[in-house]
Amino acid sequence: MSPYPRLMEPLRLRALTLRNRIVMGAMHTRLETLDRVNERLAAFYGARARGEVGLVLTGGYAPNPEGLFEPGAPSFYDASKMDEHRAVVDAVHDGGGRIALQIVHSGRYAKHPLCVGPSALRSRINPIAPRALETEEVWRTIDDFAATAALARAAGYDGVEIMGSEGYLINQFTAPRTNHRTDEFGGSFENRARFPTEIVKAVRRRAGADFLVIYRISAVDLVEGGLTGHEVQELARRVEAAGADLLNTGIGWHESAIPTIAAAVPRAAWRYAIGNVKEAVAIPVIASNRINTPEVAEELLGSGVADLVSMARPLLADPDFARKARLGKADEINTCIACNQACLDRIFTERTATCLVNPRAGREIEFADAPAPLPKRIAVVGGGPAGMAFAVNAAERGHHVTLHEAADELGGQLNMARAVPGKSEFNEMLRYFRARLSALPVELRLGRAVGADELARQNFDEIVIATGVRPRRPDIAGIDHPKVLSYVDVLARKVPVGRRVAIIGAGGIGFDVAEYLVGGEDESRLPDAFLGTWGADATLRSAGGLAEPAQDRPPPREVFMLQRKPEALGRRLGKSTGWILKAKLRRARVAMISGAQYGAVDDEGLHYLADGAPHLLDVDHVILCAGQEPERALHDALVELGAPARLIGGADVAAELDALRAIDQATRLAAVI
Repeated sequence: MSPYPRLMEPLRLRALTLRNRIVMGAMHTRLETLDRVNERLAAFYGARARGEVGLVLTGGYAPNPEGLFEPGAPSFYDASKMDEHRAVVDAVHDGGGRIALQIVHSGRYAKHPLCVGPSALRSRINPIAPRALETEEVWRTIDDFAATAALARAAGYDGVEIMGSEGYLINQFTAPRTNHRTDEFGGSFENRARFPTEIVKAVRRRAGADFLVIYRISAVDLVEGGLTGHEVQELARRVEAAGADLLNTGIGWHESAIPTIAAAVPRAAWRYAIGNVKEAVAIPVIASNRINTPEVAEELLGSGVADLVSMARPLLADPDFARKARLGKADEINTCIACNQACLDRIFTERTATCLVNPRAGREIEFADAPAPLPKRIAVVGGGPAGMAFAVNAAERGHHVTLHEAADELGGQLNMARAVPGKSEFNEMLRYFRARLSALPVELRLGRAVGADELARQNFDEIVIATGVRPRRPDIAGIDHPKVLSYVDVLARKVPVGRRVAIIGAGGIGFDVAEYLVGGEDESRLPDAFLGTWGADATLRSAGGLAEPAQDRPPPREVFMLQRKPEALGRRLGKSTGWILKAKLRRARVAMISGAQYGAVDDEGLHYLADGAPHLLDVDHVILCAGQEPERALHDALVELGAPARLIGGADVAAELDALRAIDQATRLAAVI
């Protein structure tokens, strides 16, 4: 019996039976912009179906040209792309899964000249102002949703999901914030609810009684002028009465000032909003957002908060999540760490999505993963993300791997990253690698540095150097003063840090160090504290589910961040997470100084120039976060001895603590060596 009986329980829906309660949530990937699109999409979704997910929801497809998110975005309003869809459907069905097409109209989020909305009100996250739809155009849009559902049925889909959440067009109609209409689709709640309910009715009529109709409802809007919890319940009841079979829950609009899915958000933090929907209806409800382990999913189902769980990014991280959960092998699940670096950050910068912990995601056809034709003896030096990823992937292909790590434990600089508040999910990455290395025939040699002579004497077929990076020491007078520390000293807790601190360097590491120094309690582990800090109303009585944020506590330290560039600090942080970190540091009253020219560090503190004037920061410590350099001494020594050596990860290219690049490079090398 599975340790997750509720999660693995089948569910009957109309003519369909889902094999378990796990739903692959819809997500933008931009895979359709790459070559061999049919093959890529079929491989991507098929891998998740073979991994035993119960129901797959595709990324969003626009029902008409106005609904496109951007030029070239996925759409399905004629039969020209039927082959693409049938390839995806066949791949999922062949894998034993069920699949529904998500229909999404971007409304005022659309980044093209045809942008429309219920009213001519521009979103703060889109420079393009929408044109208000005429009444007859609203009715035509309703017909367009139904027409796309009919096409989906013809393509073989088992159902459709109507996207009514995250601030897209339907959500824009339901919320007073964006709906200033005076016709039958505006004004009263009944009128604002007409658009989604008429869409559900039209889809049901066109698609048939045995076709699965899912409606994604905004369980909490998290914007001013959004719905109250009572109104969300009433909308849920109306959508149910209109013919929906399932309600999926979305959290927040894309323009919300409250994080919803980043690592800073506690696991299952939105259960109160999901439960509010569940209380209102008799049809099954899907929970979503920050559910990344089978334990969390099982608890939500067992407590009655929801009937199914939606996981999007966790199924990027591990397409076999459901199968491993069924077999009781949760320790082998490659868990989503909610970093957003390779998925959302890439989507928001017009690149295709993949996954930091699983570079194969979205790139399935690029990895043959065949057993090695000739197993080799391979030495790997360095137990950070690059070294661990290479060792696991090489051993899975049949190579005989010996992994050397000078420290007493694996992880490398991940062990520092996970000390930062909001980054505790890095523990899951380490747990996964340790579990896989224990299960595979990899010899671990920890706690002792290995030398070039020793490696060369053992006649390995390949030596892979993953020795990482070392902090760069800038050329500043007084750099050896006792006040000066490196980020390693701080995050590895090697020395106590004073109450007044200057940080030199404002890249990702500088921001991490600043958050660590002003941190206090880790709200990513404390749902109530998180909701209070960010101003979410767990009672759902207020419009949009907003409340006054809790009053900021005095930070434990006074922190000054400095950078040489004459631009706002943090401009190069992740698109989807940087704003969260900057907001937290503003609340902690961290001073940010750009255009600094460093003078010297002495007993008085840090001397620098800014705007042509000299300044002195009277601080207890100056922390260096001024970049990294590759650690290549061992590699260079091996080359001198004529031994075969390859560089991966930070030892190859030093770029912040770039686990994304390191794991990708290591995985690709292991796949071909």
